[in-house]
Amino acid sequence: MLGINILGGIAVLFSYAQGLLAHPVSKGSLWGNIPDSVRFFYVISMFVAAAGYFFYTYFLLFRVNPQEARISGRFGFNVFSIIYVLILAPSALWMPLTFEMIAHPSQFLWLEIRLILWCIGLSSIILIIALLALRPRKPRMPYCLAIAGSTVFAVHTAILDGIIWVIYFPPGIGI
Repeated sequence: MLGINILGGIAVLFSYAQGLLAHPVSKGSLWGNIPDSVRFFYVISMFVAAAGYFFYTYFLLFRVNPQEARISGRFGFNVFSIIYVLILAPSALWMPLTFEMIAHPSQFLWLEIRLILWCIGLSSIILIIALLALRPRKPRMPYCLAIAGSTVFAVHTAILDGIIWVIYFPPGIGI
């Protein structure tokens, strides 16, 4: 799982950096028609969600024994690796596809972007469920922080990105 986080994290950060550097003029288009008053909330939520990611990742990587971990008494620790892939891989695709959508809008591309965001959001909700079903849940404080972190991450990815952003994007292209 550490490897998934390193490779996936690099892929996500590279896709964002490459996208923003390659499209300095149109980077504001990523917001779609989200009102300025909501953008401030979004930016705060991005930082809180990122902190949440680090809380639950720290717990899973350094506080859970993969050999002892059981989810719902049936599944092993590898469930978390699958969830991380389902969050990180689509996350690395979002920005390049969104810039492509801005440049060359199409129904198919718009469907791809929505499916990507919904996959990330749904996977983040599944992460909460897996954490809640995890046994053992020790130590208590890091576990509670992991639940809180995964919750704020899921609120951002499932609600803000998967629903709100989808409503306000794409701007002015009639799709």
